[in-house]
Amino acid sequence: MINVIIADDHNLVREGIRALLEKADDITVVGEAENGQEALQLVLANQPDVLVMDIAMPDMNGIQVLEQLRDEEIPTQVVILSMYADEIFVRQALQNGAKGYLLKGSFKEELLLTIRAASRGATYLSPSVSETVLTPAS
Repeated sequence: MINVIIADDHNLVREGIRALLEKADDITVVGEAENGQEALQLVLANQPDVLVMDIAMPDMNGIQVLEQLRDEEIPTQVVILSMYADEIFVRQALQNGAKGYLLKGSFKEELLLTIRAASRGATYLSPSVSETVLTPAS
């Protein structure tokens, strides 16, 4: 079973993600956070397999949470779920240990695929995010 914490500052987004994940036989949602500080505290207390987190949140943003998890050598894998496909955000997330970067416009199957990949330590990026990162700057 893959234990997941969801962190997003929008209640409806969290509820929607939870509803999707609860339909999967191999995923259990063990907590929800509405800001980065709360996400960090939940991860430290629960040690989930995967943290699905927005990049833009109050108190601590997703990059700051990633940095803290990396610095404290917490084994939880992180999947960023964001509306931002900017190369800077994607690179910062990956450099700080994110195992997935998915856009909020993605389909539920892609979210499940990303969580499962991250739980195995594999990296998955939305195709449009992959293009952004892999296309050389001109």
